[in-house]
Amino acid sequence: MGLGGTQVNELRRFLSQAAPSRYLAASVVALGFDMASFLVLLAAGVPAAPASALSYSLGIVVHWFISSRAVFTAGVAERGPARTRQKALFVASALVGLALTAGIVGLGSAVGIDPRLAKIAAVGVSFVATWLLRARIVFAA
Repeated sequence: MGLGGTQVNELRRFLSQAAPSRYLAASVVALGFDMASFLVLLAAGVPAAPASALSYSLGIVVHWFISSRAVFTAGVAERGPARTRQKALFVASALVGLALTAGIVGLGSAVGIDPRLAKIAAVGVSFVATWLLRARIVFAA
């Protein structure tokens, strides 16, 4: 499954704006929380796919706080119904990333790939998918 013309153009736009460095930083911080909790859960004996889902969920919360305050500030809705809708869309975009992450880690683990390596692959796929959803839908001005 490759990137189509629209996605390539969106990535080009992403790379030409100032927001990408802030989004990347937000993603790195959220990923730090995600990966640290993932490793703790694995060490505690939680199976790979549920551990990945739980840790990703923590990353969602961290990412919302950073994204809404430092990345997409111009696109954040005013408090009230519009902001509630935006939060719901943010969570929906995160759930797409969660499904991709859990699916990739679960599949990788099932075919004998180290869950940590599968998680790294899942991070890249999830990053691109959630950026596109957030830039084009959640925080679109």
